[in-house]
Amino acid sequence: MTGAAKHVAVLSGGWSAEREVSLVSGAAVAAALAEAGYRVSAIDVGRDVAERLAALRPDIVFNALHGRGGEDGCIQGLLELLGIPYTHSGVRASALAMDKPTAKLLFAAAGLRCPAGRLVSPAEIAAGHVMTPPYVIKPRDEGSTVGVRIVRDADERPFGNRPWEFAGDALVEEYIPGRELSVAVMGERALGVVEITPKTAFYDYEAKYSPGMSSHAIPAPLPEALTALCLETAQAAHRALGCRGVTRADLRLDDRRGAAGLFLLEVNTQPGLTPTSLVPELAAHAGISFTELVCWMVEQATLDP
Repeated sequence: MTGAAKHVAVLSGGWSAEREVSLVSGAAVAAALAEAGYRVSAIDVGRDVAERLAALRPDIVFNALHGRGGEDGCIQGLLELLGIPYTHSGVRASALAMDKPTAKLLFAAAGLRCPAGRLVSPAEIAAGHVMTPPYVIKPRDEGSTVGVRIVRDADERPFGNRPWEFAGDALVEEYIPGRELSVAVMGERALGVVEITPKTAFYDYEAKYSPGMSSHAIPAPLPEALTALCLETAQAAHRALGCRGVTRADLRLDDRRGAAGLFLLEVNTQPGLTPTSLVPELAAHAGISFTELVCWMVEQATLDP
């Protein structure tokens, strides 16, 4: 089957906290695939997505959903039941990556260094510091830095003046000072390292998706050995979770400590594909255009073995 003959349904939107970002990713993907000659159907995902896919009968689904429901194994499981090959990681890898505490256990088993942390109830956090500041509080299963808070000193209230709006316990981790790094993995290949310098207090949702709110240095200005370690860490994390397709590993580097200061934060199995997203930038630096990137993802689409 040629590319021009393939019918690709692009899923975006959904109902997660990352809906708006997903719509931007989906629009960019749909335009690129149409330009490349695929027959494209764009779907703003609602609770009727199974019926819509059954009616459309696409050859492949490009999953451009972000956040809960789209990258936690749910939509992947539905596509498995429908028998439609899809992009990105499968059911198990998606669920494991989205649940941060579980992913950290797998990373540790693979010998990868992560910030120390534990799950804590919101009531315990609200009652006082559960870790010596500075530390980070984050939802256990959200993406795009949604809900992340940094407690920098002992005089600061952990939740500030905002209630904890997420279900279940929070993940509390030590804060790693230093530099924000990210690595894109495409199949078995790590494409490069980018250093992000946000204009906000940290690399939050605004800095990620608002043009001009962060600067990206590609390749990251690192010693050769540290660059190699970043690439190896991202590839190892990709393998530890059983990922496929394209992922992005987020790292922190306390360069006062050299290689011992590199920490893996998480792996994103559905990295953004917006105009300010890191993966398309890293791919372009590696000589891969946006259209080539998304076409490769379509051609690699599959079901779980």
